[in-house]
Amino acid sequence: MTLRSRLLLAQAPLVMALLFLGATAVITLERVGRAGQQVLADNYRSVLATQRITEQLERMDSAALFIIAGERERGLTQQAAQRQPLETELGVQQGNITEPGEAQATRRLRTAWTRYREAFDVFLQARDPDAARTRYFESLAPAFQEAKAAAASVLALNQDAMVRKNDRLHQQSEQVNTLMMLAVVVALAFGLLFTTSLVQRALRPVSVLSQAVRRLGQGDVEARAVVEGQDEIAGLARDFNTMAERLAQYRKSSLGELLQAQAVSQAAIDSLPDPVLVLGAEGGLLNVNAAAEAVLRLRLDEGGDALGRVEPEVRAVLERVRAHVVGGRGAYQPRGYEEAVRVESSPEGVRWLLPRGSPVHGETGDVVGATLILQDVTRLRRFDELKNDLVATVAHEVRTPLTSLRMAIHLVTEGVVGPVTEKQADLLFAAREDCERLQGIVDDLLDLSRIQSGQLQLDVREVGTEALVEQALAAQRTLAEDRGVRLSQSLSPDVETVRVDPDRLQLVLGNLVGNGVKHTPQGGEVSVHVSREGAHVRFEVRDTGEGIPAQEQARIFERFYRAPGAPAGGAGLGLSIARDIVQAHGGELGVVSTPGQGSTFWFTLPQPEQG
Repeated sequence: MTLRSRLLLAQAPLVMALLFLGATAVITLERVGRAGQQVLADNYRSVLATQRITEQLERMDSAALFIIAGERERGLTQQAAQRQPLETELGVQQGNITEPGEAQATRRLRTAWTRYREAFDVFLQARDPDAARTRYFESLAPAFQEAKAAAASVLALNQDAMVRKNDRLHQQSEQVNTLMMLAVVVALAFGLLFTTSLVQRALRPVSVLSQAVRRLGQGDVEARAVVEGQDEIAGLARDFNTMAERLAQYRKSSLGELLQAQAVSQAAIDSLPDPVLVLGAEGGLLNVNAAAEAVLRLRLDEGGDALGRVEPEVRAVLERVRAHVVGGRGAYQPRGYEEAVRVESSPEGVRWLLPRGSPVHGETGDVVGATLILQDVTRLRRFDELKNDLVATVAHEVRTPLTSLRMAIHLVTEGVVGPVTEKQADLLFAAREDCERLQGIVDDLLDLSRIQSGQLQLDVREVGTEALVEQALAAQRTLAEDRGVRLSQSLSPDVETVRVDPDRLQLVLGNLVGNGVKHTPQGGEVSVHVSREGAHVRFEVRDTGEGIPAQEQARIFERFYRAPGAPAGGAGLGLSIARDIVQAHGGELGVVSTPGQGSTFWFTLPQPEQG
């Protein structure tokens, strides 16, 4: 018998118990339902009939009082309207005799109604109000009370019967509840007893196999699972024994080599001064070196969620790098020192670690893990901070005398302090252009200083897209006309406004358009395109210049980097600052370029859908 058949057989007692419970429930509920229906069939119709008879008798009595009061026509109409419905309801009652004594009470009701009807006919013959009043009180009123009392006796008899039957139904319900509880207990005990017995017998070989697997996991390669039979578990046990046999042979032949290779690889990563971690595809810790154990206080033999004991900030960085590598996006390279994570490490104190990640490939080439290296950049970060402080200080110190120098040159050039010769004017114009370039460099250095110190504050508000683009083009129009370059724009109609810091975005657009104009030959074109992409707005600045080589595209956004052959006059900060401003808005900036075919610089900004 197969394991599947055994497990199905083990469910048979529970199925039988459920069938027993179902049959018991159907029978008992049917009994209760029949009892409730009997109450409705026997008494409820009689109760309704006698209540309606009483109401119609009272309306006829009201009609008699109308006649006495002088409203004879109204009384005649009302009493005539009650006779046929009353006869109908009386017929319903006569056809629904179900209780002892109900037949006599119904006959008495019929007799009383007949007398009352005859007395009412006699009462109607009296035309004089005084005579009608006399007949009402002498004969009609007593007949009315007699008929009403007869109807009340029939009503009371049926209501008492309903109360008795309700009590009896309540007792039956309690008996049903008791019976159902007893049936549930019996069925449950029966099902559990037989199911447990059958399951234990079916799974006993699993316990034998589990013990053998546990022994093998503990290193006992001589463990074997002795399971007799021809079912699936017996076949699994035979396969397990074959595997254990081959593993024992492999261990005898290759154990020394494996241990030596493991020792060599562990010594190699332990020799690295920076922390190294090897993580699995699901985030499990596979290996660490001595530096990681010392700095991050990680130990591979602690088990459980080892990364859970790392500081939350460090763990978030590790998870982000691991997700990047395991997600198939290749090795992870940091963009700068700003990605370094702070770690409290005794006795060295605070250390800054810059994460890098490389994929670990399996036999089939799939990414099965990630190797993470946390490069210690504490000293480099401090040098970078000193450099940034120096740059900011120098820029601030140069700005004031530069402003005075620009003003002085401007005044001399305009002839405010006296006439200037043509040769002197040429020299002064060249000096003024150099001052303007130097002012641009100082402004870039100050913007860089603010961004790096975290002081970049955005004044985000809703502005018109067309005005924003037009202003950026207007700032570069003089330069474009001097170089013979056309400027154009194309705006999608569904992007009328954007929520941005207009001053900062002008800096981004102006830098991109200015770069396009500088790198586009005479007769070329620089165009700005704005369109919507879902929840983002995409800006593109396209030029027809010489393009950017592929090896330079990854570096043009680095600070102080100047591509070979770039025009003189800048510090290599424009694109870096533009990227930081776009990222501060929550967007991304990039470039698509083919040498000889121009370049397209693009950036996206998150924007809500316009209604």
